[in-house]
Amino acid sequence: MPCTSKCRLIQTGPDGSRAEPKRRLPLTQDPRTHSTLWFSGSIIASGAARGGLNTGGDYSWRLITWLQALFAGIICLFCLFLPESPRWLYVNNKQQQAKDVLIKYHGNGNAESPWVKLQTHEYEEYLDLDGADKRWWDYRALFRNRAAAYRLMCNVVISIFGQWAGNAVLSYFLGSVLDTAGYSHPIEQANITLINNCQQFCFAILGAMLVDRIGRRPLLLFSFSGCTIVWLGMTIASAMCARSQTGVTDDGKPIFSNHNASQAALAMIFIFGSIYSVGITPLQALYPVEVLSFEMRAKGMAFSSLAVNAAGLLNQFAWPVSMNKIAWKTYIIFTVGSSTLPSTRGTCGDGC
Repeated sequence: MPCTSKCRLIQTGPDGSRAEPKRRLPLTQDPRTHSTLWFSGSIIASGAARGGLNTGGDYSWRLITWLQALFAGIICLFCLFLPESPRWLYVNNKQQQAKDVLIKYHGNGNAESPWVKLQTHEYEEYLDLDGADKRWWDYRALFRNRAAAYRLMCNVVISIFGQWAGNAVLSYFLGSVLDTAGYSHPIEQANITLINNCQQFCFAILGAMLVDRIGRRPLLLFSFSGCTIVWLGMTIASAMCARSQTGVTDDGKPIFSNHNASQAALAMIFIFGSIYSVGITPLQALYPVEVLSFEMRAKGMAFSSLAVNAAGLLNQFAWPVSMNKIAWKTYIIFTVGSSTLPSTRGTCGDGC
């Protein structure tokens, strides 16, 4: 069930109603920058970790901890100045306050602004003051009919497979992956991590610019298909690298003689980062929101968060054990997993 053009015009990210509609795409890129700007933090984090290796001692980890506390404190401080969501105000019987927010941020103080009238009309038409959106415990709107269940399925599937494409291993456990490729020195690994984050940031911004030109589903299919091919290449390169092991270092790290296979595995890490970032990263926050109807959006995104965290349990607890026990054979799982979503093409389209 495609949204109407008017619905598409005003729908936004997880909050759904903050940026001015006529400026929303060029100014904020909707929720696309919600995911792409993740790399701005990861670059700072990986840069701090790399710099900490030069200081040595306790400062190698204290620097990272201080930065985490600093940015968390900044968020806590500026949250006090954020305006309330007009959508939330409206469904909680504060219609005038909701309109005041729209007038201030969307109408530039003009109560007769067509954008204010448009969104007020949308709230009146799509938000039920006595519906499930008002009752925190009522999730019936997500399963009310086949169309609603279909929308929720598209939301959850993208949320889960966005976590299970193998990106978690190349983010949280990149050190273990680099060990299987023959890059075991701490500074060497830190340099690779920093460079990889920088290039992923560039491709994520590129992907955010292409979303409206190419479309949601083509980008998703390209990225998941590309990830499948990359993981296949990573599996082959790592297997060849493992067969060429000639011994171990004093600290137990493997030594490989097949440098070509080692370099190929490293190349696959960077190629995976670029392919994942150009398609999946900008759509991780955008697509799950867009497939939900207005009334479903708040609780549907709660389901999306639940799916992400459930998938994260596997990322946090299964993959480190797998990397320790079967090493490069773990990549076979990602090869199969990444190929699953492209094989279901046609189930979740652009206008779901």
